[in-house]
Parts: sequence; structure tokens; C-alpha cells
Amino acid sequence: MNNDRFFDSSPDQRAIARQLYQTVVNLPLVCPHGHVDPRLFADPDYRFGNPAELFITSDHYVMRMLYCHGIPLEVQGIPSLDNSPVETDPRRIWQIFADNYHIFRGTPSGVWLNQEFFELFGITQKLNSATAQDIYDQITAQLTQPEFQPRRLYEKFNVEFLCTTDSAIDTLAHHQAIRESDWEGRILPTFRPDTVIKIDAPNWAKNIETLSEVSSINVVDYRTFLQALENRRAFFKQMGAVATDHDIQVPSLTPLSAREASQIFAQGLNGPVDEQTARRFNGHMLTEMARMSVDDGLVMQLHAGSYRNHNHPLWERFGPDIGGDLPVRMEYTRNLKPLLNRFGNHPNFRLIIFTLDESAYTRELAPLAGHYPALKLGPPWWFNDSVNGIRRYLNLVVETTGIYKTAGFSDDTRALPSLPVRHDVWRRVTVNWLAGLVVQGIIDEEDAAEMAHTMAYDLAKEAYRNHR
Repeated sequence: MNNDRFFDSSPDQRAIARQLYQTVVNLPLVCPHGHVDPRLFADPDYRFGNPAELFITSDHYVMRMLYCHGIPLEVQGIPSLDNSPVETDPRRIWQIFADNYHIFRGTPSGVWLNQEFFELFGITQKLNSATAQDIYDQITAQLTQPEFQPRRLYEKFNVEFLCTTDSAIDTLAHHQAIRESDWEGRILPTFRPDTVIKIDAPNWAKNIETLSEVSSINVVDYRTFLQALENRRAFFKQMGAVATDHDIQVPSLTPLSAREASQIFAQGLNGPVDEQTARRFNGHMLTEMARMSVDDGLVMQLHAGSYRNHNHPLWERFGPDIGGDLPVRMEYTRNLKPLLNRFGNHPNFRLIIFTLDESAYTRELAPLAGHYPALKLGPPWWFNDSVNGIRRYLNLVVETTGIYKTAGFSDDTRALPSLPVRHDVWRRVTVNWLAGLVVQGIIDEEDAAEMAHTMAYDLAKEAYRNHR
């Protein structure tokens, strides 16, 4: 690995970046938003499966890249909803991955994977057709060792706390098991209510029945629906949650009257509602989530701008979250106005916005965050979580907001082994960006050192009010 990777070629800037990097490289990892399965930590004896399962079939970044090059999901071992035959031999899946590993050159996934192979597993060979099986055997042998159990990796990575993302109707049994064990790792749930507040979500009526069961509140109308949601939020907070998480394609958040919301809710219990009605209700419920955040202090995260399941035939065969989601252009200034006028000035409200539409950074999001006290900007998300994506984000946002209205870094990953790599990319890119400000005379080295620490560690803790 090149020790100066992502640093500028200018000798003066590179020298400063090296110095700044040494001040942050060993800081603890703060992981306030991600999708690692809490089951990994609930069982102290949990072990990862084979390399194909660890790096391919569980990583939608990888499967998406392979699929766009004509490699069917069946060949990658992704199970189909219709139970049609798929490849089940992990060595064969790994070989196909290795045969095509060149397609990851220059991509964020290639950056992450190369560093994981080298630093975590000690792989010094390049992965290709000829080395595939040797590398498979090396990884397999190491996965059987105790130091590769999830709890040990958490400790090795120096993670301070890690937040998962959990359905509002999840019993949090795995989190309960973690809390009741003698392990000291901090694995915190995050309240994700999409399956119950989106009235057009698959199996919505069934999800409402489950909401009744887990909250012990008989949800028969809109009033009891709100009570059940408040009950679940309180339980999540009791279990250590610091935030909620919400996905919406278009952030149109105009509130409804209580009467109209009640009518739409009742309609939904009796059958499907039309697309326009669903969009209005879903936006209204995000306003209700903001109201509840004012009351209970949970930080509200909004992930906007993803057109879900764009490849409909693939979605029909394999279900959601298989790489068929695409960015769409967004409008925030008008759409967020009702919510921000109501809560954006409230001292107890905190809203962190993630976007897939980079064009909105300078045009709308940075100016909004540069005005409303409640609003912070999440780091580059998904398609933008890359070396160049982070650079663009910093250049587009900080002139308007400064770094202190951003939420630091969150890895947003399902893959536990990638945690330190993703944070390392952020830290390298940010210290290089700060070094550029120093050589331009915009800041001095003392300020750069303080800002480097803040961007690597402090901002995320402050944004999520996790000061422990």
C-alpha cells in the first residue's frame, strides 16, 4: 500500500498532510450510522462464513458492479424469490469474482477491498484468476481464528460505539443479548420506521399488526398509531438509541390536518391508497417524526434522493436492496420549508440530511444548514462516498457552512471488516484537503491540526449527541 495514497503530489502539501494524518490515524472510530447486523455481536462465538459470503453476496456495491458487467446475480450466489437455481459453491463464486476483479480498479470498492485484503488479512498478492484459490484459502484459514470473531474485530478496530439500523417493529432481541452479556462493546440501535410510516410499504397492514404486538398498544386508528410509535421510540432510546433514520425519494413534507391523516390511515387499513395520497401521508409522517424528535431528543436522519428498485424485473426476481437503486435530482428549499419553519429553530431538534444529489450541496443544502440551527449536513453518501466524492463535498459545502455544521463521517456499511478502511479514506482525504488550505494561506497549521481531529472524531459525536 502506498503510504501517501490520496495525498497531493505537491511536496509542500503532501508533507503537511503526512503530519496531520499522524495526529488522527489512531483515533477511535465513531460509527453513528451503519447497517452492520447486531446478530454478529449478540453471539460471542459468532464466526463469519466463507470469503464469498463475506465479500460478495453480502455487499451490494460488489454485486452491483459485477451485474453491470453482465454477470447474473444467480452466478454470484444471490438467492431468488422464485427459488430458481443459483450458484451455491463459494469457491466458484469467488473465482468468478477474481476473474473480474480488474473491473474494480479505480473505484471506491476497489480501494476498500485492496486495503482490507492487505491490512486485515495480510494478502500481498493481487487478486486475479491465478491467485484466486490461494487467497480464498488464506482468508478461510484466518476466519476460523478467534481474533476474527466480530467482537474481537470491534476491539481491534478501536471502535468507540457502533450504531445499527433497526426496524421500528424489531424486538431488539440481539441488542438485549449484547446488553446482558459481560462484553463492554457499545452497539446501539437506530429507530427506522419506514415499514410502518410509509403507507405504501409492502405488507403495511401486516406491519401495523406487528406494531400493535411489540408496543402492546392496539393500533386501530391514527391516534393509537401515533401512541405506538412514541412507545417504540421510547423503547429504542431506553436501549441506547441516539437517532432515527428515514428514507424518502422526494422530501415533500407538508403536514396534514389530524382529520385528513386519520382518514388516510383508516383507508390504508382497508386497502391500498393511490400514489399521490401515499406520498402526502408519508411526508406528513416525517413531520410527525420531527415533532417526536423535539420531545424525546433523538437525532433525525433523512436520506433523500434514491429512486428505489429502478430495475423492476430484477426487483421482482430478487427483491429490494440488490443494487437497482439510482440517484434523482432533488429540491430541498421549498420541500423542507414547512418542517424547518416549524422545528428548524427549536433548540431540541437536530436534523441530519444525506443526499445523493451533489448538485444540491451548494445550491440548497449548504445555505439551509448555514441558516437553520437544527440542520446539519451528513457526509457523502453511497455513490458519493469516495475519494473524489469527499473532495467535492468539502469544496462545495464548507465555504458556506464551515466544518462545524457538518456531521463528520459515518461509514454507512453492512460490512464490519470495512469499517477501518472507510474511516481511513475519510481521514486521508480530509487531512489532504486541510493541508491544501494551509499552503494556500487560508488557515495555519495549528488550526489545521485542530480541524483534522474535529473532522475525524469530534463532529460525529457532537452531531449525534453521544458525548459519553
